[in-house]
Amino acid sequence: MDERVREHAEVLVDWSARIEAGDDVVVSVAEDAHDLGVAVAEALGERGANVTTLYGSDELSRAYLKGSEARADDGTAPVFDADPVVDRAVFEAADAYLRLGGGRNTTATADVSREARRAYAKARKGVREARMDTDWVSTVHPTRSLAQQAGMAHEEYQKFVYDAVLRDWEALAEEMAQMKSLLDDGEEVRIVTERDDAPDTDVTMSIAGRTAVNSAASVAYDSHNLPSGEVFTAPYDTEGEAFFDVPMTIDATRVRNVRLVFEGGEVVDFDAETGEAALESVLDTDPGARRLGELGIGMNRGIDRFTDSILFDEKMGDTVHLAVGRAYDACLPDRESGNDSAVHVDMISDVSENSKMEVDGEVVQRNGRFRWEDGFES
Repeated sequence: MDERVREHAEVLVDWSARIEAGDDVVVSVAEDAHDLGVAVAEALGERGANVTTLYGSDELSRAYLKGSEARADDGTAPVFDADPVVDRAVFEAADAYLRLGGGRNTTATADVSREARRAYAKARKGVREARMDTDWVSTVHPTRSLAQQAGMAHEEYQKFVYDAVLRDWEALAEEMAQMKSLLDDGEEVRIVTERDDAPDTDVTMSIAGRTAVNSAASVAYDSHNLPSGEVFTAPYDTEGEAFFDVPMTIDATRVRNVRLVFEGGEVVDFDAETGEAALESVLDTDPGARRLGELGIGMNRGIDRFTDSILFDEKMGDTVHLAVGRAYDACLPDRESGNDSAVHVDMISDVSENSKMEVDGEVVQRNGRFRWEDGFES
């Protein structure tokens, strides 16, 4: 086995999930993530954890959803059990959940209707909430399908993944703490981009009373992705227009060059160069899908290119992202509920040129450089 796989597993178990002896851990292993699954299982055994394994297959999910569509032969969306008791019970009994992504086909569910996917997501809201109440961490094994999606040779993609994952996370956490402090102390964020070849962005949002998360790839930092390397918060009262130039996949559909217009905190107008129907489907999921749930600032400079994987792309240095839909509880005051939705969809902007981000009128990032970095221009 590639020694980097074992290192990946050790970072996941020790730094990210902070697994201890006696912990009940659910591990979901995708079709082609077998090697990482083996390394994680070995590491969990060495640490004295209890393990339950699940098969996280997009192809199985497709088969189930297609069968459900066939059952609803009148053309309506299929109806799913609104409280899948067994699935929910698994996560309610778990201390931690580790998702090891890496399937055979990154578009395995492309021919499942949006209506079926949306109905399924709504029905599994309770399962999702139970899963998110655990110390959960999501990562990926560098598979050939993901390499193909990223437009890389497999060995090239393996290096890309491990450069992003096998970081000095303590040092990066210290750097990102500076951004967290700015957001925690701030009341308003403004993001501006001005480009000749794309629509401008000029959007403001309130962050008063919110707590930013220093997402340093560890549950100890309220961070649940490996790799990570972003600072995020839960904005509200959004006004203005935002343009997202980084391509993404939504509901197995390629979406490019998204424009959102906000008034009174809601998306009131939108368009996309491609994939507009998929974007519209997300925004129509429920009322919360037209409000922001996240402002995220990418700070992992080990990620040096876009790969059409939100796990990596949103963490890349020189980017910011806004997510419509669900807000994360970690950003909210006690006993306060933030934006609620069955979806959480991130959209990313490259801010490496002709851009600035202000907190309470002070420029804290310009052209991708933070004010504490060499090359920053105030």
